[in-house]
Amino acid sequence: MRSWEFFLKFLCFQVDEDDYPWRHHNKDNILEWLHKSLTRKSVLAQCITTAMVGPRQWIGGIFGMKRSASNKYVDFKYTNVQEARYQKLRERTNVPFDETRIEHQKALVELWNLAYPNVTLRGLISDQWKEMGWQGANPSTDFRGCGFLSLENLLFFAKTFPAAFRRLLLKQPGKRAEWEYPFAIAGINISFMLTQMLELYSVKPRCLHCVNFVKILGEDDEAFDVLYCIAFAMMDAQWLAMHASYMEFNEVLQITRTQLERELALEDIHRIRDLPAFNLLHH
Repeated sequence: MRSWEFFLKFLCFQVDEDDYPWRHHNKDNILEWLHKSLTRKSVLAQCITTAMVGPRQWIGGIFGMKRSASNKYVDFKYTNVQEARYQKLRERTNVPFDETRIEHQKALVELWNLAYPNVTLRGLISDQWKEMGWQGANPSTDFRGCGFLSLENLLFFAKTFPAAFRRLLLKQPGKRAEWEYPFAIAGINISFMLTQMLELYSVKPRCLHCVNFVKILGEDDEAFDVLYCIAFAMMDAQWLAMHASYMEFNEVLQITRTQLERELALEDIHRIRDLPAFNLLHH
């Protein structure tokens, strides 16, 4: 099926905010809602994937972004702490998700339990995963784009800012865009976007916003994970502001990246929580 045909296909599905069960906290209601929406949500997730650049190829493949003209290259000498933490972060980007490793399996189950505490997961391979916004019944196949880091980011978000995490996961409250993005797949793309933006695949970053981030990292070992949460909230806010469709997902991420670069380049930013967009996590 051609890309435009997939795009037309998902236009026949409407995500109605009233369908979501955040007002009905008992287990039976949530299970019934999950059952009714699994097929619709999984088709939507696959449609956005195929409509953009083809099946299972859009993760990491849609970020051929041009460097902002406002970026400045600067020379910077790391302190020992900054060097150690930057290298540690770089090493995290090289860890693939391995579905045979017990600790990776446990992390995935923990994510489910944090997302849906009242719903029992039936297995590591289950259609239930589609409800969270994975492309299929086995989420491990989606981690190929960014490895274990992207799962760590989602877990950190759920544990550290649970209210914001659930607000974005369950699409509440307020007026939502006509079409929603697949939550989990969006999260993986945000992780990958940040690794590119911060030049974590380079020996030493030289852009002003990257250098400033390394300075912040020297003061806060969790700076990257908090930045991920900020980026997710910023992306969601931009999605709503644009009333975006799936075909505009790349554009929304580009705008998010540009704004993050600008905020990290500000002179008075000394902690990751000093970023103006940090306030989005508390709205």
